[in-house]
Amino acid sequence: MFTGLSAFPLTPLNDDRFDEQAYTGLVTRLVEAGVDSVGALGSTGSYAYLDREERGRVARAAVRSAGEVPVIVGIGALRTSLVRALAEDAQEAGAAAVMLAPVSYQQLTDEEVFGLYEEVTADLSVPLVVYDNPGTTHFTFSNGLYARIAELPNVAAIKIPPVPLDPSAARERVGAIREAVPDHVSIGISGDSAAATGLNSGCQAWYSVVGGTVPDTVLPLARAALNGDSAAAVAESERLKPLWEMFAAHGSLRVTAAIAEHLGLVAPHCLPRPVLGLSNADRERVARLAEELHLA
Repeated sequence: MFTGLSAFPLTPLNDDRFDEQAYTGLVTRLVEAGVDSVGALGSTGSYAYLDREERGRVARAAVRSAGEVPVIVGIGALRTSLVRALAEDAQEAGAAAVMLAPVSYQQLTDEEVFGLYEEVTADLSVPLVVYDNPGTTHFTFSNGLYARIAELPNVAAIKIPPVPLDPSAARERVGAIREAVPDHVSIGISGDSAAATGLNSGCQAWYSVVGGTVPDTVLPLARAALNGDSAAAVAESERLKPLWEMFAAHGSLRVTAAIAEHLGLVAPHCLPRPVLGLSNADRERVARLAEELHLA
């Protein structure tokens, strides 16, 4: 479950309500493409914008639509009590694993973050992915904190932020984390533009944003890297460089939503307000990229 391509679909809204039909279609695409796992309610899935009832509906729809493909459900929230409740909901929905970022409004300390994972893992009956996303949580994990959390029960994987694009620096970064955590804990890369470098440097999984919408576009990159063909993986990433540049300029969520809308997979304006989609000019650029890069 914690190797290969883990694809994170959008949680599309229609008139500010969860569009279950469109979501089911997105997850079905992932299953048919052959992804290794589905990541429901990640950052691409707008988990922070949804209430508990909505998140329960999303989790159940994901598990139901994914069939035999394992589903990892995000459970991040501001309060520990709510995280534990969301973990219970995810397990009842049939999630194969849960994923937890240390979401906060007040800046958290290392001890507070460790305490969060300690309390949540004590109640779990499924594996947990540690979600390190400093861009949204404004919390940075040290290797020492990785090591402490990795010793807790049920901790099975760490989703790390993008590694340096320089191959030597990337190998050093992944190697340092690998030394800090037990062998049974998988290390996975996030940040699609860094996926090839991360996988070529020893990461075992790619937690992909755009893979949740157009999985066939990125599976060749993932398969090449995981089969040891680092040159082919880099070539695939270079081919997709215009997309990575759009991500850097506008954010991966907005661009991916525009792709899904362009392809007719979701209703227009599918993101949770106040988040706005791209301008008309940038949507036209995405449409051209979809044709040029064969995004489908």
